[in-house]
Amino acid sequence: MHSQDDPSDVLAHVAANLRRYRADAGMSQEALAQASGLSRRMISNLESGDTNISLSKLASLSRALGVGFAAMVANPSASTTKVEEIAWRGATRKSFAVLLGTAPARSLAELWSWSIDVGDTYQAEPDPVGWYEMISVSAGRLRINKQDGSVVVKAGDFTIFDSAQPYSYENIGDEVLHFTRVVVC
Repeated sequence: MHSQDDPSDVLAHVAANLRRYRADAGMSQEALAQASGLSRRMISNLESGDTNISLSKLASLSRALGVGFAAMVANPSASTTKVEEIAWRGATRKSFAVLLGTAPARSLAELWSWSIDVGDTYQAEPDPVGWYEMISVSAGRLRINKQDGSVVVKAGDFTIFDSAQPYSYENIGDEVLHFTRVVVC
């Protein structure tokens, strides 16, 4: 994995990609702020590599620029079908999410590898209508807390849910949780 040892790599990739895609689109930072619903200051800080961003806000930027999410986080010299970049870190080094790659779907499909340490949680913002997540747990116990109810997924099991709602991933086991996540939109 490219960024597992240095989580700042993905922020550097986001900074370079954001500057390039914004320039390619002929957009000012202010125009991109209006199109994405983010502040111009956040965009400026992202382009200089001085701030972090949630996955959902990064997805809003990529939609506003008309590029895929993977294109925003990938090493600019790498293929977007095989990304292998850490895009989220939890409270400990054992909690992280790796965007493995993407493939075309109606719009896009993303393949992720997640690890969440005991007691750690990832809080997500709702995705756009029509987005779904497919989760397959390989070790541990995952509770997905959703607006329409919670579900517990044990090792060897899976679930599929509509992610156009607030949700979170929570490790409720006594070992590091490992699961594969496919986002389809």
